[in-house]
Amino acid sequence: MDAVFSNSGEYLMAFGLTIGLFVVSGIASLVLGTLLAVMRVGPVSILNKAAAVYVTLFRNTPLLMIFIFIFIAMPVLGYNFKFVEGVEIAGYNVSAFFFRACLALTLYTSAFVCEAMRSGVNAVPLGQAEAGRAIGLTFAQSMNLVVLPQAARAVIPPLTSVLIALAKNTSVAAAFGIAEATATMRSFTNDNADQRIGIFLAFAIGYVVVVEVISLSSYLVERKVKVAR
Repeated sequence: MDAVFSNSGEYLMAFGLTIGLFVVSGIASLVLGTLLAVMRVGPVSILNKAAAVYVTLFRNTPLLMIFIFIFIAMPVLGYNFKFVEGVEIAGYNVSAFFFRACLALTLYTSAFVCEAMRSGVNAVPLGQAEAGRAIGLTFAQSMNLVVLPQAARAVIPPLTSVLIALAKNTSVAAAFGIAEATATMRSFTNDNADQRIGIFLAFAIGYVVVVEVISLSSYLVERKVKVAR
């Protein structure tokens, strides 16, 4: 692992970018996925059908194809995302490539978040929503104050699986010029062919650490929610 130790700064920066992709895409996916889940269980038929079409489309489309469309097709159509140039997040300049990768990951992952959240909403007894309406709550208030807080408890394990998959899916960005962990590993192995096994192990350990942090965070949240009951 001499190549990794001698380039530890680049190694850490690569995983920093991977974590950045995960955090930005994860937050956006949770927000969009929850909104889609509300649309799917809501009383408005057109919104229900629109959300169902979205989930069917993106859940059944390979992530690589979504990346190809956003990175190659959209610029041809005139969408270059120039507006993100110069924007800073936590002191780092955000490139259009980073934004495109986050967009692709968000569009794909939010479909799975939606289904996980929908399963949680369906697990809440129907009487809970009816009780909310009985005391004068609107559908939005009933979802926000009664149903979703209870559904969130039930969806922690499936959402954890979705987020773990997202953390690993960030590696697809390596094929589109983003120097995250997988791209940096490929660069290291190209420059140090005699140390490939050590380099693979070093980056594999890095991914394991990222996934274990997600799993531990999920466990702590689930434990706190159970205590809150």
